[in-house]
Amino acid sequence: MNYWLMKSEPGEFGIDDLASRPNQTEHWDGVRNYQARNMMRDGMKTGDLVFFYHSNCATPGIVGIARIAREAYPDPTASDPGSKHFDPSSKPDNPRWFMVDVQFVRKLNSTITLAELKDKQELEGLALIRRGNRLSVMPVEEGMWNYILSLE
Repeated sequence: MNYWLMKSEPGEFGIDDLASRPNQTEHWDGVRNYQARNMMRDGMKTGDLVFFYHSNCATPGIVGIARIAREAYPDPTASDPGSKHFDPSSKPDNPRWFMVDVQFVRKLNSTITLAELKDKQELEGLALIRRGNRLSVMPVEEGMWNYILSLE
């Protein structure tokens, strides 16, 4: 079992959007960073757990938990000229970008804010709070996962 954190802007796609989808499942498309893509493509496995993180909002933080429902497959938005995620160098027969499907597990009782996470010495190595880290997908060590859940 691997543990992850995935960021999304709640105005774009929030935890409530995921919970309202059929089977409470949706694809996670539009990732256009090679390091994040590689983690999704090479590291995420069905059943892995994900912290759902709201970013670029008044109170950024972890708001829920999801699970990987389908492992990486080509992201069709990359080859769709009408998509805001279009990448002309990504071809259907040689895809550059991938996505996974995530399934809602639950909302947290309360948001665990970025400020709270930064304040915990136990989370010193957490990629989310590392200076300059802007990745939308990142791994979370099991011990840190359990510690973060204890903050709920």
